[in-house]
Amino acid sequence: MVLPGGYPELHAGRLAAAQTFKAGMRTLGARGAAIFGECGGYMTLGEVLVDADGQAHEMLGLLSVQTSFAKRKLHLGYRRITTLADMALGPASSRFRGHEFHYASVLNPGADAPLLTAEAADSTDLGPLGSRRGNVAGSFLHLIAREG
Repeated sequence: MVLPGGYPELHAGRLAAAQTFKAGMRTLGARGAAIFGECGGYMTLGEVLVDADGQAHEMLGLLSVQTSFAKRKLHLGYRRITTLADMALGPASSRFRGHEFHYASVLNPGADAPLLTAEAADSTDLGPLGSRRGNVAGSFLHLIAREG
């Protein structure tokens, strides 16, 4: 299952109150279903999303990351990505191209293992990014295509 990008920070209160959605997603996670969150989906998979007004909202908690839209910072650019573990998208060390475009920030990465390493288009090393726990994974990056 893929939770795509979007703007969960605009609907954080409604997402936090969506008990049927939350219970269904948590059941899928407990059953070992492969779940991948991309950008807004990553924020939704996390524990907490802080909206633009600074209010914290409980998200799915399938990943331990905590994100915030209150302290906006532009993250923009094409990325070269290498996965750090086997996942539904392919084995560890799979390479992808992708892009990043968001204003949200990670408040606390949590205790989950990083999902991937990334470098910017100018070859600047961006280090480990994203999160993975069992078959649940996500990052702010939007995957475009597999390399090679």
